[in-house]
Amino acid sequence: MFTIGDFARYGRVSPRMLRHYDAIGLLRPDRTDPATGYRFYGAAQLARLNRIIALKDLGFTLQQVGAVLDEQVGPEELRGMLRLRRAELAEAVAAATARLAQVEARLRSIESEGHMPADDVVIKTVPAVRVAELTGTAASYEPQDIGPVIGPLYENLFPLLEGAGIRPTGPGIARYEDAPQDSPEGEGGSSGGGGGAIVVHAGVTVSAPVGPVGDTGVQVVELPPFEAATIVHRGAMDDVLPTAQTLARWLDAHGYRSTGYAREVTLECPPDRDQWVTELQEPVAKV
Repeated sequence: MFTIGDFARYGRVSPRMLRHYDAIGLLRPDRTDPATGYRFYGAAQLARLNRIIALKDLGFTLQQVGAVLDEQVGPEELRGMLRLRRAELAEAVAAATARLAQVEARLRSIESEGHMPADDVVIKTVPAVRVAELTGTAASYEPQDIGPVIGPLYENLFPLLEGAGIRPTGPGIARYEDAPQDSPEGEGGSSGGGGGAIVVHAGVTVSAPVGPVGDTGVQVVELPPFEAATIVHRGAMDDVLPTAQTLARWLDAHGYRSTGYAREVTLECPPDRDQWVTELQEPVAKV
């Protein structure tokens, strides 16, 4: 028999936790001294303790742990609980990975301050282009809000175009604008609204007639030409911040002002997102 202190040490838990498990009926001591109230545990009880800790680490509540250990939950239900928890953990890992990428991008942006290559930015007239696009709304222009919107839009766009017999003739073009309910000009981002909702257009160059593509939700639109400051970004779009800020510093240093959100023209998009090549085309005017 083990004292509560020894059992806690072997189980890598605290005596306080064992007392709590006893109080809620999850893990009773093998014997309790009637005179002193001291708890004693048998070695065989380590197996139940290990299962309790394992299920807790998977995110189950103590009530769920008790139901599983007392076989109130059948094998199929347990498998369902584990699959759900696996999905939750995968989602949390994906969110943490995206957040880490944003933090690293911010660090690189800070490290690149004061280092602004003069030949990275080119002023040019972007010609008119026809695109087929799907549109959605993001809560803000921040990467964690844009990514979950634009990704599914592109995933849906290409199968819809294929089903309609429309083949892309050029690169993908993503563009953004403030949602109608955004704040007045001057209170936020490049055209007002900064922190408000953003209309996301996920498009690709086509030669199809302008107008709706059946009842797919896809619209073919003609984008007019405009004067743009352009810069090439190499890598995943989650890591675009340093490139965008290089562009912003160049505009400030050369007497230009932004007149809208930058388009993102995908020049290369291999399976490895870190190998992507994207041109940012920011509409500008001379100050």
